[in-house]
Amino acid sequence: MKKLLYKLYAFLFNISAVIFPVKENRIAFVSMHNENFRDSLGNVYERLKRENRYNFVLITREDLSVKKPLKVFSFFFIKSRLLATSKYVFLNDNFMPMGKMNFSKSAVITQLWHGEGAFKKFGLHIPQPEDLRKREIAANRKLTYVVCSSEGVRRIYAEAFGVEESRVLPLGAPRLDYLADERNKAEAKEKILALYPEAKGKKIILYAPTFRDDEERDGALLDSFSDEKLLNELGEEYFLFIRLHPQIHTADAEFKAAADVTDYEDVRELILVSDILITDYSSICMDFCALDKKTVFYCPDLSRYRERRDFYFDYEAFVPGRVCKDFEDLAEAVKAPFCEERNSKFKKMNFDFFDTKNAERVINSIIK
Repeated sequence: MKKLLYKLYAFLFNISAVIFPVKENRIAFVSMHNENFRDSLGNVYERLKRENRYNFVLITREDLSVKKPLKVFSFFFIKSRLLATSKYVFLNDNFMPMGKMNFSKSAVITQLWHGEGAFKKFGLHIPQPEDLRKREIAANRKLTYVVCSSEGVRRIYAEAFGVEESRVLPLGAPRLDYLADERNKAEAKEKILALYPEAKGKKIILYAPTFRDDEERDGALLDSFSDEKLLNELGEEYFLFIRLHPQIHTADAEFKAAADVTDYEDVRELILVSDILITDYSSICMDFCALDKKTVFYCPDLSRYRERRDFYFDYEAFVPGRVCKDFEDLAEAVKAPFCEERNSKFKKMNFDFFDTKNAERVINSIIK
Protein backbone atom coordinates (compact mmCIF):
# COMPACT_ATOMS: atom_id res chain seq x y z
CA MET A 1 0.00 0.00 0.00
CA LYS A 2 2.80 2.42 0.89
CA LYS A 3 4.52 1.83 -2.45
CA LEU A 4 1.30 2.65 -4.27
CA LEU A 5 0.85 5.88 -2.30
CA TYR A 6 4.47 6.87 -2.97
CA LYS A 7 3.88 6.38 -6.70
CA LEU A 8 0.61 8.33 -6.61
CA TYR A 9 2.22 11.27 -4.84
CA ALA A 10 5.18 11.30 -7.22
CA PHE A 11 2.82 11.10 -10.21
CA LEU A 12 0.78 14.10 -9.04
CA PHE A 13 3.98 15.99 -8.21
CA ASN A 14 5.49 15.32 -11.64
CA ILE A 15 2.38 16.51 -13.45
CA SER A 16 2.52 19.79 -11.52
CA ALA A 17 6.25 20.14 -12.16
CA VAL A 18 5.58 20.00 -15.92
CA ILE A 19 2.60 22.35 -15.92
CA PHE A 20 3.49 25.02 -13.35
CA PRO A 21 6.64 27.17 -13.05
CA VAL A 22 8.80 27.33 -9.93
CA LYS A 23 8.02 30.25 -7.63
CA GLU A 24 11.27 31.94 -6.62
CA ASN A 25 9.91 33.00 -3.22
CA ARG A 26 8.26 29.67 -2.31
CA ILE A 27 9.95 27.52 0.33
CA ALA A 28 8.73 24.07 1.41
CA PHE A 29 9.44 22.41 4.74
CA VAL A 30 8.91 18.66 4.83
CA SER A 31 8.64 16.93 8.20
CA MET A 32 6.83 13.63 7.75
CA HIS A 33 7.88 12.09 11.07
CA ASN A 34 6.58 14.90 13.29
CA GLU A 35 4.69 18.15 13.08
CA ASN A 36 6.02 20.21 15.97
CA PHE A 37 8.94 21.94 14.13
CA ARG A 38 11.09 22.06 17.28
CA ASP A 39 14.26 21.06 15.48
CA SER A 40 16.66 22.46 12.89
CA LEU A 41 13.88 22.55 10.31
CA GLY A 42 11.73 24.63 12.64
CA ASN A 43 14.56 27.01 13.50
CA VAL A 44 15.27 27.72 9.84
CA TYR A 45 11.55 28.24 9.25
CA GLU A 46 11.21 30.63 12.20
CA ARG A 47 14.28 32.58 11.09
CA LEU A 48 12.96 32.96 7.53
CA LYS A 49 9.54 34.11 8.73
CA ARG A 50 11.13 37.26 10.11
CA GLU A 51 11.94 38.45 6.60
CA ASN A 52 8.28 38.49 5.57
CA ARG A 53 9.02 37.95 1.88
CA TYR A 54 8.56 34.21 1.36
CA ASN A 55 5.60 31.96 0.69
CA PHE A 56 5.82 28.84 2.89
CA VAL A 57 4.57 25.31 2.37
CA LEU A 58 4.49 23.09 5.48
CA ILE A 59 4.18 19.36 4.88
CA THR A 60 3.96 17.27 8.07
CA ARG A 61 2.86 13.95 9.48
CA GLU A 62 -0.48 15.53 10.33
CA ASP A 63 -1.23 15.77 6.58
CA LEU A 64 -1.62 11.99 6.51
CA SER A 65 -3.90 11.67 9.54
CA VAL A 66 -6.72 9.24 8.76
CA LYS A 67 -8.91 11.32 11.08
CA LYS A 68 -8.53 14.34 8.79
CA PRO A 69 -9.52 13.31 5.25
CA LEU A 70 -9.43 16.89 3.96
CA LYS A 71 -5.79 17.18 4.99
CA VAL A 72 -5.00 13.91 3.22
CA PHE A 73 -6.71 15.19 0.08
CA SER A 74 -4.72 18.42 0.33
CA PHE A 75 -1.47 16.51 0.80
CA PHE A 76 -1.91 14.62 -2.45
CA PHE A 77 -3.70 17.09 -4.68
CA ILE A 78 -2.70 20.55 -3.43
CA LYS A 79 0.54 20.33 -1.51
CA SER A 80 2.12 18.14 -4.19
CA ARG A 81 1.69 21.10 -6.57
CA LEU A 82 3.00 23.58 -4.03
CA LEU A 83 6.02 21.39 -3.39
CA ALA A 84 6.65 20.97 -7.13
CA THR A 85 6.68 24.75 -7.55
CA SER A 86 8.95 25.50 -4.55
CA LYS A 87 12.34 26.98 -5.29
CA TYR A 88 13.75 25.74 -1.98
CA VAL A 89 12.89 22.53 -0.14
CA PHE A 90 14.12 21.69 3.38
CA LEU A 91 13.69 18.27 5.00
CA ASN A 92 14.52 16.80 8.41
CA ASP A 93 14.25 13.11 7.48
CA ASN A 94 13.75 10.79 4.53
CA PHE A 95 10.80 11.47 2.23
CA MET A 96 10.36 8.24 0.31
CA PRO A 97 8.32 9.47 -2.70
CA MET A 98 11.28 11.72 -3.61
CA GLY A 99 13.05 8.98 -5.53
CA LYS A 100 10.40 9.16 -8.26
CA MET A 101 9.83 12.93 -8.08
CA ASN A 102 11.24 15.05 -10.92
CA PHE A 103 12.22 18.35 -9.35
CA SER A 104 12.92 21.42 -11.45
CA LYS A 105 16.61 21.85 -12.29
CA SER A 106 16.45 25.19 -10.48
CA ALA A 107 15.09 23.71 -7.23
CA VAL A 108 17.43 23.48 -4.24
CA ILE A 109 16.72 20.53 -1.92
CA THR A 110 18.46 20.52 1.47
CA GLN A 111 18.51 17.78 4.07
CA LEU A 112 18.84 19.30 7.56
CA TRP A 113 18.35 15.96 9.35
CA HIS A 114 16.76 15.67 12.79
CA GLY A 115 19.91 14.94 14.78
CA GLU A 116 23.28 16.51 15.36
CA GLY A 117 26.76 15.09 15.01
CA ALA A 118 27.41 11.37 14.65
CA PHE A 119 26.44 8.97 17.44
CA LYS A 120 24.36 5.95 16.44
CA LYS A 121 24.77 4.78 12.85
CA PHE A 122 22.06 5.98 10.49
CA GLY A 123 21.07 6.19 6.83
CA LEU A 124 22.99 3.92 4.49
CA HIS A 125 25.22 2.80 7.38
CA ILE A 126 22.49 0.64 8.93
CA PRO A 127 21.05 -2.66 7.61
CA GLN A 128 17.84 -2.21 5.63
CA PRO A 129 15.52 -4.31 3.46
CA GLU A 130 16.65 -4.09 -0.16
CA ASP A 131 13.55 -2.27 -1.44
CA LEU A 132 13.79 0.35 1.32
CA ARG A 133 17.50 0.85 0.62
CA LYS A 134 16.79 1.42 -3.09
CA ARG A 135 14.09 4.02 -2.33
CA GLU A 136 16.37 5.82 0.11
CA ILE A 137 19.25 5.94 -2.36
CA ALA A 138 16.94 7.22 -5.10
CA ALA A 139 15.55 9.92 -2.79
CA ASN A 140 19.03 11.03 -1.66
CA ARG A 141 20.10 11.49 -5.29
CA LYS A 142 17.68 14.42 -5.44
CA LEU A 143 19.45 16.26 -2.61
CA THR A 144 21.39 19.39 -3.47
CA TYR A 145 22.90 19.76 -0.01
CA VAL A 146 23.14 17.99 3.33
CA VAL A 147 23.83 20.14 6.39
CA CYS A 148 25.85 18.77 9.31
CA SER A 149 27.05 20.20 12.61
CA SER A 150 30.83 19.94 12.15
CA GLU A 151 33.68 19.26 9.77
CA GLY A 152 34.47 16.26 11.98
CA VAL A 153 31.32 14.41 10.88
CA ARG A 154 31.21 15.61 7.28
CA ARG A 155 32.56 12.40 5.76
CA ILE A 156 30.15 10.30 7.86
CA TYR A 157 27.18 12.29 6.58
CA ALA A 158 28.35 12.02 2.98
CA GLU A 159 28.52 8.23 3.29
CA ALA A 160 25.26 7.94 5.26
CA PHE A 161 23.36 9.85 2.56
CA GLY A 162 25.37 8.53 -0.37
CA VAL A 163 26.33 11.98 -1.65
CA GLU A 164 29.61 13.64 -2.60
CA GLU A 165 31.41 15.17 0.36
CA SER A 166 31.40 18.55 -1.41
CA ARG A 167 27.61 18.61 -1.05
CA VAL A 168 27.77 18.24 2.74
CA LEU A 169 27.95 21.65 4.41
CA PRO A 170 29.26 21.84 8.01
CA LEU A 171 27.28 24.95 8.90
CA GLY A 172 26.17 23.94 12.39
CA ALA A 173 22.88 22.61 13.77
CA PRO A 174 20.11 25.25 13.61
CA ARG A 175 18.25 23.59 16.49
CA LEU A 176 21.07 24.73 18.78
CA ASP A 177 20.02 28.36 18.24
CA TYR A 178 17.19 27.84 20.72
CA LEU A 179 19.38 26.12 23.31
CA ALA A 180 22.12 28.76 23.06
CA ASP A 181 19.73 31.64 23.72
CA GLU A 182 19.88 32.58 27.41
CA ARG A 183 16.41 34.12 27.22
CA ASN A 184 14.92 30.72 26.44
CA LYS A 185 16.67 29.20 29.46
CA ALA A 186 15.16 31.77 31.82
CA GLU A 187 11.68 31.35 30.34
CA ALA A 188 11.86 27.54 30.44
CA LYS A 189 12.99 27.56 34.07
CA GLU A 190 10.15 29.87 35.11
CA LYS A 191 7.58 27.79 33.23
CA ILE A 192 8.69 24.37 34.47
CA LEU A 193 9.23 25.39 38.10
CA ALA A 194 5.70 26.80 38.10
CA LEU A 195 4.45 23.35 37.07
CA TYR A 196 6.81 21.46 39.39
CA PRO A 197 7.51 23.75 42.38
CA GLU A 198 8.93 20.81 44.32
CA ALA A 199 11.95 20.90 41.94
CA LYS A 200 12.91 24.42 42.99
CA GLY A 201 16.39 24.64 44.49
CA LYS A 202 17.23 21.03 43.63
CA LYS A 203 19.57 19.43 41.12
CA ILE A 204 17.30 18.33 38.30
CA ILE A 205 17.95 14.99 36.59
CA LEU A 206 16.32 14.06 33.29
CA TYR A 207 16.10 10.32 32.57
CA ALA A 208 15.47 9.93 28.83
CA PRO A 209 16.08 6.43 27.44
CA THR A 210 15.54 5.67 23.77
CA PHE A 211 13.53 2.88 22.18
CA ARG A 212 14.89 -0.56 21.20
CA ASP A 213 12.78 -1.12 18.08
CA ASP A 214 11.53 -4.28 19.80
CA GLU A 215 8.17 -4.14 21.57
CA GLU A 216 9.07 -6.77 24.15
CA ARG A 217 12.40 -5.16 25.05
CA ASP A 218 10.83 -1.69 25.13
CA GLY A 219 8.14 -2.92 27.48
CA ALA A 220 10.74 -4.37 29.83
CA LEU A 221 13.00 -1.31 29.74
CA LEU A 222 11.94 0.02 33.14
CA ASP A 223 12.41 -3.36 34.82
CA SER A 224 16.03 -2.39 35.32
CA PHE A 225 15.31 1.14 36.58
CA SER A 226 13.70 2.26 39.84
CA ASP A 227 13.05 5.96 40.29
CA GLU A 228 12.27 5.46 43.99
CA LYS A 229 15.47 3.56 44.73
CA LEU A 230 17.62 6.03 42.78
CA LEU A 231 16.24 9.06 44.60
CA ASN A 232 16.51 7.33 47.97
CA GLU A 233 20.22 6.82 47.30
CA LEU A 234 20.77 10.32 45.96
CA GLY A 235 18.96 12.21 48.71
CA GLU A 236 16.56 15.14 48.84
CA GLU A 237 18.80 17.55 46.95
CA TYR A 238 17.85 15.86 43.65
CA PHE A 239 14.66 15.93 41.57
CA LEU A 240 13.97 13.45 38.78
CA PHE A 241 12.09 13.89 35.51
CA ILE A 242 11.41 10.82 33.36
CA ARG A 243 10.72 11.22 29.66
CA LEU A 244 10.12 8.04 27.68
CA HIS A 245 10.48 7.88 23.91
CA PRO A 246 7.07 7.74 22.17
CA GLN A 247 8.02 4.39 20.66
CA ILE A 248 8.64 2.77 24.05
CA HIS A 249 5.62 0.56 24.73
CA THR A 250 5.19 1.26 28.44
CA ALA A 251 1.94 3.16 28.49
CA ASP A 252 1.06 1.76 31.92
CA ALA A 253 4.34 2.85 33.53
CA GLU A 254 3.94 4.41 36.96
CA PHE A 255 6.63 6.28 38.87
CA LYS A 256 6.59 6.54 42.65
CA ALA A 257 9.09 9.33 43.18
CA ALA A 258 9.78 10.95 39.80
CA ALA A 259 7.73 13.31 37.63
CA ASP A 260 6.60 11.77 34.35
CA VAL A 261 7.20 14.33 31.58
CA THR A 262 6.79 11.93 28.67
CA ASP A 263 3.96 14.03 27.31
CA TYR A 264 5.57 17.40 28.03
CA GLU A 265 5.22 19.39 24.83
CA ASP A 266 8.72 20.79 24.33
CA VAL A 267 11.72 18.61 25.24
CA ARG A 268 14.04 21.58 24.65
CA GLU A 269 12.67 23.27 27.77
CA LEU A 270 13.41 20.16 29.82
CA ILE A 271 16.95 20.11 28.45
CA LEU A 272 17.51 23.74 29.44
CA VAL A 273 16.32 23.34 33.04
CA SER A 274 17.91 19.96 33.75
CA ASP A 275 21.37 19.78 35.32
CA ILE A 276 22.11 16.11 34.62
CA LEU A 277 21.01 13.66 31.94
CA ILE A 278 20.69 9.91 32.34
CA THR A 279 20.28 8.19 29.00
CA ASP A 280 21.45 5.15 27.09
CA TYR A 281 21.70 5.53 23.32
CA SER A 282 19.54 8.60 22.74
CA SER A 283 20.92 11.47 20.68
CA ILE A 284 19.61 13.81 23.37
CA CYS A 285 23.10 13.43 24.83
CA MET A 286 24.26 15.72 21.99
CA ASP A 287 22.32 18.65 23.46
CA PHE A 288 23.70 18.13 26.96
CA CYS A 289 27.20 17.83 25.54
CA ALA A 290 26.82 21.08 23.57
CA LEU A 291 25.57 22.81 26.74
CA ASP A 292 28.50 21.39 28.76
CA LYS A 293 26.10 19.57 31.04
CA LYS A 294 26.74 16.22 32.68
CA THR A 295 25.48 12.98 31.11
CA VAL A 296 25.49 9.52 32.69
CA PHE A 297 25.01 6.60 30.30
CA TYR A 298 22.97 3.78 31.82
CA CYS A 299 23.01 0.85 29.39
CA PRO A 300 22.53 -2.63 30.89
CA ASP A 301 21.83 -4.03 27.41
CA LEU A 302 24.76 -2.44 25.56
CA SER A 303 26.03 -5.64 23.92
CA ARG A 304 22.61 -6.53 22.57
CA TYR A 305 21.90 -3.01 21.35
CA ARG A 306 25.25 -2.80 19.60
CA GLU A 307 24.44 -5.97 17.64
CA ARG A 308 21.31 -4.34 16.19
CA ARG A 309 22.43 -0.73 15.64
CA ASP A 310 26.07 -0.05 16.54
CA PHE A 311 27.87 3.29 16.76
CA TYR A 312 30.44 5.34 14.89
CA PHE A 313 33.01 4.88 17.63
CA ASP A 314 33.83 2.76 20.66
CA TYR A 315 30.80 3.59 22.80
CA GLU A 316 32.35 3.04 26.22
CA ALA A 317 35.55 4.91 25.37
CA PHE A 318 34.06 7.93 23.62
CA VAL A 319 30.62 8.89 24.96
CA PRO A 320 30.76 12.20 26.90
CA GLY A 321 30.18 10.74 30.34
CA ARG A 322 30.46 7.76 32.64
CA VAL A 323 29.00 4.44 31.44
CA CYS A 324 27.01 2.28 33.89
CA LYS A 325 25.79 -1.21 33.08
CA ASP A 326 24.57 -1.95 36.60
CA PHE A 327 21.80 0.03 38.30
CA GLU A 328 23.67 -0.26 41.60
CA ASP A 329 26.38 2.04 40.17
CA LEU A 330 24.01 4.70 38.89
CA ALA A 331 23.65 6.89 41.98
CA GLU A 332 27.42 7.04 42.44
CA ALA A 333 27.85 8.03 38.77
CA VAL A 334 25.28 10.81 39.13
CA LYS A 335 27.15 12.22 42.15
CA ALA A 336 30.59 11.89 40.53
CA PRO A 337 32.34 14.99 39.09
CA PHE A 338 31.57 16.16 35.57
CA CYS A 339 33.80 14.40 32.99
CA GLU A 340 35.01 17.62 31.40
CA GLU A 341 37.74 15.99 29.29
CA ARG A 342 35.39 13.38 27.78
CA ASN A 343 32.72 15.97 27.10
CA SER A 344 35.20 18.34 25.46
CA LYS A 345 36.53 15.63 23.14
CA PHE A 346 33.04 14.57 22.08
CA LYS A 347 31.92 18.18 21.60
CA LYS A 348 34.95 19.05 19.50
CA MET A 349 34.17 16.22 17.07
CA ASN A 350 30.47 16.94 16.74
CA PHE A 351 30.12 20.73 16.96
CA ASP A 352 32.00 23.52 15.23
CA PHE A 353 29.57 26.15 16.47
CA PHE A 354 27.53 26.77 19.60
CA ASP A 355 25.81 30.10 19.11
CA THR A 356 22.52 31.53 17.88
CA LYS A 357 23.69 31.93 14.26
CA ASN A 358 23.33 28.37 12.94
CA ALA A 359 20.05 28.93 11.08
CA GLU A 360 21.43 32.18 9.70
CA ARG A 361 24.52 30.40 8.34
CA VAL A 362 22.32 27.81 6.64
CA ILE A 363 20.04 30.44 5.09
CA ASN A 364 22.93 32.60 3.88
CA SER A 365 24.62 29.58 2.27
CA ILE A 366 21.54 27.96 0.70
CA ILE A 367 19.16 30.76 -0.28
CA LYS A 368 20.66 33.00 -2.94
